[in-house]
Amino acid sequence: MKRGSCSSQRALSLAEWQVEESFGESRALLIENDRVLAARLGWRTSICAGAIVMAKVISRRPSSSRGLCRTADGFEVNVPDLPREATEGSDVRLIIHREPMAEKGRLKRAQGRHFHDQAPPLPSTSVLDLGKHVHRLPQGMWEEVWSAASDGELPFPNGKLLLSVTPAMSLIDIDGHGSPKELALAAIPAILQAIHWFDLGGSIGIDFPTLEAKVDRKAIDSALAQALDDWPHERTAMNGFGFVQIVARMEMPSLLHRFTYSRPDACARFLLRQAQLVKEPGALLLTCHPAVRHAIPDDWLIELAESTGRGLDDVRFETRRALALDAGFAQAVAR
Repeated sequence: MKRGSCSSQRALSLAEWQVEESFGESRALLIENDRVLAARLGWRTSICAGAIVMAKVISRRPSSSRGLCRTADGFEVNVPDLPREATEGSDVRLIIHREPMAEKGRLKRAQGRHFHDQAPPLPSTSVLDLGKHVHRLPQGMWEEVWSAASDGELPFPNGKLLLSVTPAMSLIDIDGHGSPKELALAAIPAILQAIHWFDLGGSIGIDFPTLEAKVDRKAIDSALAQALDDWPHERTAMNGFGFVQIVARMEMPSLLHRFTYSRPDACARFLLRQAQLVKEPGALLLTCHPAVRHAIPDDWLIELAESTGRGLDDVRFETRRALALDAGFAQAVAR
């Protein structure tokens, strides 16, 4: 695999991360000159990336430092470096490197490492912690990213990217008009945008149009390498079928993962954010699919009522099974 640059993101040096928090999640946008360069979405759990947690060793391979631990909340964590004294049944302190990942039919366990009691607290490097916290992100910016992730599509001149998530990897398919080489070159800026907008990591497959000539495949490889120069990753050269694989670090589920495997939860959070932005007086009526309503806990409704200056009785629901999960909406109605 060819290795991408690990240097700081020079092109993003003048941009600013802004973070908005509410309803069980932190939303972050990297903004430069009124343009979104990147996004991150973190859901508040006890097992988020960077968290230091206590867990019990529930199994350990003989003569190996690898083992499986379980937190008090029931999350299982794969740990590769358990100390010798950490026998089954003992308690250990862990730092989480990757959050649990929901997949079709299973939950991929969290990944962590042993955190020594003598070690000083680690400074956070997450933009969700270090970004500038704001009351509201600039109007329309989060909505644009959220809608693109929900649809799994990103347009570019004469074409669009079609994005999907599988248990093996995130896939980017290129659809459009023009010669295969022209279409592939036109898609590269959108690929860079998709990676940063949707916070893609792990294994990523890009299905370019098939290019017969080796010189054309090398031209696409070169253009892709230049576009991704400041993003740490490894990648394969394009094969004869136009396929390129990228591998990058992943700490939390991407926006695409959220929509693929936790869609009602993602839509519930967005619906409450919409309701929070309703300025007209009166009660709040939230219209949504029953699965979205089911994903909203009572404490979020209390938070919504308090943040909008309304009573809890002024927050109402109308559920419609025919409504798409991401088609919910909020409006003010007479009390």
